[in-house]
Amino acid sequence: MKRFMLTLLGSMLLFSALAEGDGNNPIFTKPKFSGFAMATYQATFEDGENSNSFNIKLVRASIEGRILKDFYYKIQGQINGNTSTMGSSPRLVDYFMEWQKFDFCRVKLGQFKRPFTYENPMNPIDQGFMGYSQPVSRLAGFNDRTGMHASNGRDIGLQLQGDFLKNRSGRNLLHYQVGVFNGQGINVGDVDERKDIIGGAWVMPIEGMRLGAFGWEGSYARQSGGRTVSLRQHRYALSAEYKKGDLQLRAEYIHSTGRGFATTYQKVADGNDTQVKTYSDKDGNPVANDKADGVYALAIVPVFKDKLMAKARYDLYRPTASSVAAKTNYEVGLNYRFCKYLEVQTEYCLTHDRALAKPDYSTVFVQVSIRY
Repeated sequence: MKRFMLTLLGSMLLFSALAEGDGNNPIFTKPKFSGFAMATYQATFEDGENSNSFNIKLVRASIEGRILKDFYYKIQGQINGNTSTMGSSPRLVDYFMEWQKFDFCRVKLGQFKRPFTYENPMNPIDQGFMGYSQPVSRLAGFNDRTGMHASNGRDIGLQLQGDFLKNRSGRNLLHYQVGVFNGQGINVGDVDERKDIIGGAWVMPIEGMRLGAFGWEGSYARQSGGRTVSLRQHRYALSAEYKKGDLQLRAEYIHSTGRGFATTYQKVADGNDTQVKTYSDKDGNPVANDKADGVYALAIVPVFKDKLMAKARYDLYRPTASSVAAKTNYEVGLNYRFCKYLEVQTEYCLTHDRALAKPDYSTVFVQVSIRY
């Protein structure tokens, strides 16, 4: 952790020095330093499995700026939880540069968010709930069903994106984004020498509204004893959103075809486990495991402008694209913003999990977030 933070601090100091330039025409614009931290309390009331705990969810620090006006860069690191595993250790989250000379064609290279779904690229505070929805978490590279290490919806690759077709008021009506990625998640090189192709497009018929679709064709691979096991992945998403100020209405459906490994990659040894995950129903009969899907729909509605928001979310994930092991969350809550730097989010969640003998349980969640 110490070495990680020293490296990040050294990068920030270097960019600050270069930003001085000759005073009139700097090579670098003055970099912007920012970040956020999230602390939580969560109590789960499950028959025989009650638990409650305070936690430091995560702390992030980032630096961003421009080089020669047209090149935007961002470096972001994250620290949270148990540092002994791939999923929780201090790690580099973002490291990319994007050429932004033209609105209709911007080129991004490095490690960054996959261009898949509306929710994936959202800041963890701004998405408004106790976590990203189950379909996004399991099918967009957070805690992915393939067994990939936690990658915050990111990968390493090259992406093109842009906006075009302006209306009379100068607002763009169309957006596209498409990228080529390793397919292995953050801070890891390619394994099977295949690449993921991920992209999406949406129309914006009225201000604040987006209607879009996304596709993902790729694989996730592991090696063991000189043998490479590559699991093909085919995914698509259909998305709709309306956002105006603090009002958010959003719904997305995601479907996946492709199997996953039985062990989640958290330490080096896990990367050698090539056993494929299987599912069974309550009677122990095997269930097809090559498909999964999920849908969520949410509303965040301002009660008092810029201060108090009420929220509700329906969140369903089906790991076999059927009712077997389906998990549904029904969530309601309030978010209170003291100022743009401090926000408290509260939530009650009723869960119905068909994989459990007693499927119903509830969770109370409180989160305090600060930005700096």
